[in-house]
Amino acid sequence: MRVKINVTGIVQGVGFRPFVYRIAVLNGLTGYVRNRGDAGVEILLEGEERSIWNFLRDLNEKKPPLTHIHDIIKKTLTGKNEHAKFTIYKSSEQTELSGSIIPPDVVICNDCLRELRDPKDPRHDYFFITCTNCGPRFTIIECLPYDRENTTMLEFPMCSFCQREYSDPLNRRFHAQTVACPTCGPKAYLTTRGGEHVKHADPVREAGRLLSEGAVLAVKGYGGFHVASSATRDEPLQALRRAKHRRAKPFAIMARNLEAAKGFAEVTSKEQELLSSYARPIVLLNKNAAYNLSPLVAPDLHNVGVMLPYTGLHYMLFDRVDDAAFVMTSANPPNQPIVKDNDEALKTLGDTVDYFLFHNRKIAYRCDDSVLRVHGASPSFIRRSRGYAPAPLMLKEKAQRCVIGLGGELNNTACVLLANKAFISQHVGDVENVETRGFLQEATSHLIRLTNSHVDAVACDLHPKFTTTHLAQELAEQNGWQLIQVQHHHAHVAALMMEHAVDELVGVTCDGYGYGADGGAWGGEILFCTRESEGFKRLANLEPQPLLGGDAATRYPLRIAAGMLSKNVNVEPWLLKHSGRLLHGETEAKLILQQLGKGVGVTETTSCGRVLDAVSAVLGVCYARTYEGEPAIKLESAAIKGKDVLNMEPVIEGDVLGTSQMLHAVFENLCKVSTADLAYSAHAYLARGLASLAVAKALEQGVGAVGFSGGAACNQILAEVMRGTVEAAGLKFLVHGSIPAGDGGVSFGQAVVGGFFRV
Repeated sequence: MRVKINVTGIVQGVGFRPFVYRIAVLNGLTGYVRNRGDAGVEILLEGEERSIWNFLRDLNEKKPPLTHIHDIIKKTLTGKNEHAKFTIYKSSEQTELSGSIIPPDVVICNDCLRELRDPKDPRHDYFFITCTNCGPRFTIIECLPYDRENTTMLEFPMCSFCQREYSDPLNRRFHAQTVACPTCGPKAYLTTRGGEHVKHADPVREAGRLLSEGAVLAVKGYGGFHVASSATRDEPLQALRRAKHRRAKPFAIMARNLEAAKGFAEVTSKEQELLSSYARPIVLLNKNAAYNLSPLVAPDLHNVGVMLPYTGLHYMLFDRVDDAAFVMTSANPPNQPIVKDNDEALKTLGDTVDYFLFHNRKIAYRCDDSVLRVHGASPSFIRRSRGYAPAPLMLKEKAQRCVIGLGGELNNTACVLLANKAFISQHVGDVENVETRGFLQEATSHLIRLTNSHVDAVACDLHPKFTTTHLAQELAEQNGWQLIQVQHHHAHVAALMMEHAVDELVGVTCDGYGYGADGGAWGGEILFCTRESEGFKRLANLEPQPLLGGDAATRYPLRIAAGMLSKNVNVEPWLLKHSGRLLHGETEAKLILQQLGKGVGVTETTSCGRVLDAVSAVLGVCYARTYEGEPAIKLESAAIKGKDVLNMEPVIEGDVLGTSQMLHAVFENLCKVSTADLAYSAHAYLARGLASLAVAKALEQGVGAVGFSGGAACNQILAEVMRGTVEAAGLKFLVHGSIPAGDGGVSFGQAVVGGFFRV
């Protein structure tokens, strides 16, 4: 019997061909296996029918751990058997099928880690030790099929030792494209900030010593550079904050191991599972009572972002020091993509760091770390990137056409929707300049090539001035694709609907800003979305509030607070008292008061983020936003141990939840109630009010579920209180679990509208 099989999915770069070889030989079959240019694998089998069925059983049941089989396409062939043995053939460049993908970068495996530590092993202390089960994939692939000559390992020909393992069917490095050793592989080296080589026999461990003693280093990893420093010394962190113009934004840290992380943070079983997973994301952990890291790591926050080592190099950094953790934050200039090239690093980071820990392997595609937090026992993505991208979300049905989603302006990703798979790119960032626009275009094109997609349409935001909107218009015109514009919050709800496979949903969408269907500044919306309609219905929203000064109000929340409070109190004495917190002091405060008095030229917003900002300013928690979401993030930290002492009934007039009364109540109780309790009370009011409105609207529409999306859905308090209200009404409460609730999931929602909804 002769059978030809095409396997699609994540089947290249995961040890799949060696696995196929072994089970074919085990079942007494002849033929071949080879990679294809469409990221799939082609297999020809010759032998007894029973043996072929046993092979197919083994293919599904015993596949390598990183393999994900999407489809197995079988075709029985006629003619006589032609092969005397089973062989791994040279890869084909054929691109017949679509929808396969190469795997994400993954953590060093335990087998490689043991060899790294074994003085008798030829790869002892080799910082880039890998095998078929671990190491970089996505960040080293230039093009398909996944063979060494198509990766950045091309520049490192294998020595006889590596070649021997590469050719041995019984070795776990059999056809491992990243195989290397100290003799033939990439080299690590240390330089000064000016690029002068620092001679040292062990540059990696010397870098660890320098970090421990207070130096700031740029460390090159798989997908880009990190800026690293001590996590306990204030001096290097102060220098780092000055150099990066990063006054308060928290730094991620890398703990030497799980026990070290438990020394300064609370770690639940689910958090431990995520920290130790093959993806090795940053996980937001609550600080514990023994927290002893510098207060400059995560200023004024109750939690800290922690990841564990995921390369041999990372493990070696800790070998000869006592530090429990190092700061390990993405190396990117303000509003720029993460730095990936050595020359670029010297140019852009030379004024920030004291030393560079380089290696000489190129990074094909940059990729930031992923970030998650856990709500109860459920993971919640803040950023989906390294370790997850570009692995697809598997959907329960197939789209009728291929759609590209380009996302919004902030925390951007791209998405390729192809049949029942959504391939979401690595984190791109804020698309506000030519560099990040170029990165977005590059990431999108790379996804299209990797998946062998034939695009029909491109979806983008409704905002006419977004860089992503302009890019979508250009791509549509150049390629003859249909252009689909999707309202920002509609995209959020659509993403949630497809993630949970529901046809209709009442969705609460809360964030900082989204361009409304009426051209207004939306951000606290209750929408009814159904796949059968061409759009959505805006059922309810938060009370519109004055956005005094436009963008200035997003940076200085006293402006928002003044506008909201002015509806109930004479705000002048309070604003003048706090005018020192404004950029231009008393002069600016008086201008704000004049604008309030005249009421001319004041735009309004329904943004939930701006309401939280106002509460933060009134409570004195945060007066200026120095990073995205800072006032609201710090407000959550202030509220985490509080309780609802105000217990206000939601003020609902028609389809609008009032927020002015809530802020006034917080203001009136400043001297009577603790900051923690007032902060929690504000959260509880918003969550209960929005949930109550959403429940009422869901019952009116005959819908059995309420969803919560947008950046504010990452807020643990809002999500928990809202869940309690919705479930008490007998409805299902849906939140994101596979994509970010914030703008990192918007590209997926846009693609969903274009591929599944009637447009």
